[in-house]
Amino acid sequence: MASPTDPEFTPILLALPSLTPSLALEIIPRGLVLHRLFVQADGKTHDILIGPEDPTGHLTQKYTNTIIGRYANRLPVGSFSVSRNNIQSTVSPQANEKPTVSLHGGVKGFDQYLWEPLVDPSASELFTPAELATIETRIPSSIIFKRISEDGEEGFPGRLLIEVLIGLAQPEGAPRQTPEGKEWNLGSVVITYRAKLLDENKVTPINLTQHWGFNLDASLQEGPETLSVKDHKISIKADHTIELNAEALSTGTLLPVTGTHHAHAEKTSGRIAESFPESGYDEFYVFSPRAVPPPPTTLPASELKPELDLVGAALSRDSPASEEVVSLTSGKSGLRLGFATNQVGVQFYTNNFATPEKGARKKIHGGSGAVGDGYGPGTAAFLEFHAPLAAWLHPPESRGPTGDDTLLASGEVYNNFVRLDVWYKGSSSN
Repeated sequence: MASPTDPEFTPILLALPSLTPSLALEIIPRGLVLHRLFVQADGKTHDILIGPEDPTGHLTQKYTNTIIGRYANRLPVGSFSVSRNNIQSTVSPQANEKPTVSLHGGVKGFDQYLWEPLVDPSASELFTPAELATIETRIPSSIIFKRISEDGEEGFPGRLLIEVLIGLAQPEGAPRQTPEGKEWNLGSVVITYRAKLLDENKVTPINLTQHWGFNLDASLQEGPETLSVKDHKISIKADHTIELNAEALSTGTLLPVTGTHHAHAEKTSGRIAESFPESGYDEFYVFSPRAVPPPPTTLPASELKPELDLVGAALSRDSPASEEVVSLTSGKSGLRLGFATNQVGVQFYTNNFATPEKGARKKIHGGSGAVGDGYGPGTAAFLEFHAPLAAWLHPPESRGPTGDDTLLASGEVYNNFVRLDVWYKGSSSN
């Protein structure tokens, strides 16, 4: 068992530069875990991420706020030929969830590795000088992490360099007027994943995400109801979900959400509890076509020129290219999360498989911090932004508006961003 003082599990703290910062984030280098996300609102401190009290608890509480890779979600086990830009390779996903299913990268996914923080950001190979300048001025508390995934790791071809920017951006603008009243921006969490193959003549599937689970009420500690997210309201700008077979593998068929419990915009209350399925939510939603395409997910390495600034584009809340596609709101705490991304969709999961007896719950959420006093089903809204499951195995029409096959070839750069804006309206009843 790892020691609590093990540097792999010693949290790195990011906070907005203020005497009373509205946001603070603890990151654990092993697994690139977002351990705590503190929000200060109306004199109250909230930690809006579920998880264990002890950082080493992430060894057993799998996929709780960790990075996921080389490929998010479920892939069929087998050996498959992949081709891009006249380059061919073979990918062999490794079984871990079931003999026929590879989950979240395989037996030892990205969540189980130590990620190296770059002490000197200029040592980055995948962020341009223009982006580093933007990071310095607009994301004042941030860090870039790095690791190399070796050729053949978990059956994925090619030696892959990955760099991940995680940072906090300052609040911007005056309060916004909404039908329910004014809301104040408290700042943003910005994550940008970059990757490129270090080998020539290789191609690999790649689909990264953060497997983070939110509860906007748990820190209120006002009884069992604040441990549930069913009273949260959710909005997802999606026209389709992806059909899954009995093993939760994609069939490659898109299913319309209209007239189903997945049509959250059609619900009278907007509450997650309305039309809540018996087994909870664990579905991939494909976003509706956007008026302006977001920044690309894959680009030629030759386009990563010194003046290119995709980070700046991701930060702009006023740009149609980074519109809000998912919103999660609590009337109890008054907090709202708005998400923008260049990804095709989002996996929405309500912690259905959680077993309180096997996990631990943070003290700020009313737990003891000890194993046996964990979170149960329905206690979190996991929102994992990535491309459709096994996109490279299915035809373009099943991959959403962009037709992205999630393959990366030598000479290309993978670019994935998520921006989480934190808003506060003031508490009220749902």
